[in-house]
Amino acid sequence: MAEWQANKAALDELDLTIISVSTDTKEQTREVMEKHGLTFPMAYGASPEDGAAIGAWWSDDHDGYIQPAEFLLGRGGVVLGGMYASGPIGRMGPEEAIRFITVRENRRREEEGA
Repeated sequence: MAEWQANKAALDELDLTIISVSTDTKEQTREVMEKHGLTFPMAYGASPEDGAAIGAWWSDDHDGYIQPAEFLLGRGGVVLGGMYASGPIGRMGPEEAIRFITVRENRRREEEGA
């Protein structure tokens, strides 16, 4: 999350909104936000049902937790890209999101100008 916060100015320039969801309690989520200086919204208390609703894998070890699932949503809520993980490898980084959206927006401007 700190990596996304560190790139927030570049994301803001592209009019991107970051939203995070956690299985943590409200208090635990607040602690994480304060510790890392996070300024974007973080939902808390995600359940196995929430994970199932987005197709994320729920692990039963360590009292249960959701594995990462990340989505880039376009205008109108259209899913432009997504990533599901079954562990800590393969997460989408902010640089990838910035590159993807920049290329997409440049292409859109070219098509509108043509």
